[in-house]
Amino acid sequence: MVSLPRVAAAVSSAILRLIAFVFLRWIPGHHMPHVVTTSLMVYLSSLFYLARPVKTAAGQKDPKRTQNGPRFREPGRQDSILKTLLTGLPSAKYPVTSRFTILVNIVLTLFTLDFLLRGVLLYSGEDLSFSRIGYVSPTTANLLVREPDPAQLPLVVFYQQAEQPDPARWIEEGIIYSLDDSTDFTTTVTFKNLKPDSRYHYSLSNNGTGSFVTAPLPGTKSANRLSFLTSSCMKPNFPYNPRSHPLRFPGVEKMTETISKLPSALRPAFMLFLGDFIYIDVPHRFGSSASHYRSEYRRVYSSPSWSLPQDNPAINLPWIHTLDDHEIANDWSKGNLTPPYPAAADPFIHYHVSVNPPIPATPFATPENTTYFSFIHGPASFFLLDTRTYRSPPAQPNSTILGSAQLHSLLAYLARPEPAEVRWKIITSSVPFTKNWHVGTTDTWGGFLDERRTVFDAMWRAERDLGVRIVLLSGDRHEFAATRFPDPALPWSTADVQPNTPGEGVHEFSVGPLSMFYLPVRTYHQTDSDDVAVKYVPDGNVKYGLIDIDLRDELVHTAAGASVSVPSSVLTYSLYVDEEVVWKYSLSVPLPGHEGVLAAAEAFKHPRLPPGRVLEDHRQTDGWDATVKTLIGQVEEVSREVCRRGADVVQEVLRKVSKAERVD
Repeated sequence: MVSLPRVAAAVSSAILRLIAFVFLRWIPGHHMPHVVTTSLMVYLSSLFYLARPVKTAAGQKDPKRTQNGPRFREPGRQDSILKTLLTGLPSAKYPVTSRFTILVNIVLTLFTLDFLLRGVLLYSGEDLSFSRIGYVSPTTANLLVREPDPAQLPLVVFYQQAEQPDPARWIEEGIIYSLDDSTDFTTTVTFKNLKPDSRYHYSLSNNGTGSFVTAPLPGTKSANRLSFLTSSCMKPNFPYNPRSHPLRFPGVEKMTETISKLPSALRPAFMLFLGDFIYIDVPHRFGSSASHYRSEYRRVYSSPSWSLPQDNPAINLPWIHTLDDHEIANDWSKGNLTPPYPAAADPFIHYHVSVNPPIPATPFATPENTTYFSFIHGPASFFLLDTRTYRSPPAQPNSTILGSAQLHSLLAYLARPEPAEVRWKIITSSVPFTKNWHVGTTDTWGGFLDERRTVFDAMWRAERDLGVRIVLLSGDRHEFAATRFPDPALPWSTADVQPNTPGEGVHEFSVGPLSMFYLPVRTYHQTDSDDVAVKYVPDGNVKYGLIDIDLRDELVHTAAGASVSVPSSVLTYSLYVDEEVVWKYSLSVPLPGHEGVLAAAEAFKHPRLPPGRVLEDHRQTDGWDATVKTLIGQVEEVSREVCRRGADVVQEVLRKVSKAERVD
């Protein structure tokens, strides 16, 4: 009969190994470190009981306990090396293997604690000194500076054009005389009177350096082109690597490597990072004060990944930020007055808002209470939503995700005509607009459908009346999905709204994570004709989108069967997964004077805008049945070879271990 201690040891070992693997490689859940450490204590306690010597009737110790260590009681008749390794149950017959299997559980627990604590305990970031560029306009650039060392003050800031490198031609932009804890030793410097579309270097008297490129001047030829990146969600050293720096971001390094390989015309002007820059509550919340939130920002900016590669480090790319829940608390919907929001907002304002783009021209709120932004860069106009600060609880009769002021500001932006060279209105949201995600739907715009419909009506109207194209960018879900929202005022057929098809309508591209876990289950699928699925790519710990806008001729097929070349502004979305392009999609807007061609188009329903097109697809979208059939076919094809080779390997390992046991 199997004893309770052996059952406890086997069960606790299995739980420990499973949860540790999931925590370190899959999802760093809140409760998993507690489960792992508790399982280890149960496991070791069970082993201690099993290792106790059995006393004879005369009260003497079991002679089987030798000087080599304890002989575990109740060895099973079916004990084997493989069973000991897999179950964690020690065996008196195999002491070396028993020690090894115990060591595995101890090491997994240490790895769990290392991932949880090493960065927090060893890297407070209090002595962090760094600078980074935020928003860049044609004539200005915002610079964030942090310098906690009073010996470096006053801090002088210089800049010069990269085309004219001359030590004697550095221009002094300003002097920072004091920094204190009220802003976590940060401040903002704005470079002014710059030349449009020009590269600059900047230098600080504390030896900090960097570079940036100004935006093109509206109306110029270079203003017809724009390239930028977008992603969301980053957590250092995940998936966990014990040999890696605890603050390393593999996703940032892979993205920087991608940038270095791009031709100069495709080099991104900036990164739109759509939330979850820190994870204050994953895997564990160590506090909710402003100092705790500040320390998380400092740790992220202390990462060695920002300094790579040395010739053009990642920190040189301007980042523009929006806020999401893990910068506050998971699924936050309690407004901007309830704790811990005020503490969470403190470093977000100092490190991100301070160098973000300007607020909208019509914010419908006081500037100090506005954390949504708007700007124009080349052929695109942007509106960066804040979907956390002003939201109310979802799925209620009067739920709002934007708040009244931000909603009115967005509607005014959508109704506003843009300059002639601006053909795109790009709206960012930290959470997806689509309701096709069926886990945590109410945390997205799916929990605010009435307000979503109000916004969509304004978007469809803008596309019909203004001749611009609306593109939505979002993050949060740790997966990629492209979705289109057909205008209900147009006569769509059943074929027009089939799942996994390109086509017409407002398009959304939702991507993440930049460096974090991805969901192991499939949660996105189309359920109606309102949200039409275009593409779904769930797998990948590193995902980001590269958006390129340029002028080129697009072929349009008319009702007469002819092909007409239409000068257009074309947006190409390239999805990267672990540095590889896995999917490309294009949208286009005819230039002024050429919209009439679409009226004669053969298959277009929209009077101004052609449908989107898939350019590349290296991740085919299959249903579960097709996936299962494919897997079965692959298993049948390789099973014999795998079994043969596996048997050879196992036999060789068992032979060597058995030999070691005999020697012991």
